[in-house]
Amino acid sequence: MSFAKTEIAVIQWAEDRKIIPNSTPESQLLKTVEELGELVGAVLKNRPAQITDGFGDVLVTLTIAAALLDVDISECFENAYQEIRHRKGTMSKAGVFVKDES
Repeated sequence: MSFAKTEIAVIQWAEDRKIIPNSTPESQLLKTVEELGELVGAVLKNRPAQITDGFGDVLVTLTIAAALLDVDISECFENAYQEIRHRKGTMSKAGVFVKDES
């Protein structure tokens, strides 16, 4: 299933369970932070199944938060890519992205 189709399915799921009408963007973003913490824990413990689940959970909570704000998360993703796609540079071993100014 494509990202956009999954986005629609997640929003429908959240509406069917009354998450969308009874939640707030703030509460969903707090849930995102909770899920992100679990994802980081899974990465640190090198637990592949929990890592996969964690990325999904983060995306679900972000999708619901975006829907509550009437924002199309697929469009946000596309816009972010369009903004970065021509950037040149590399990540140093120290974890710093060094832009190529040429």
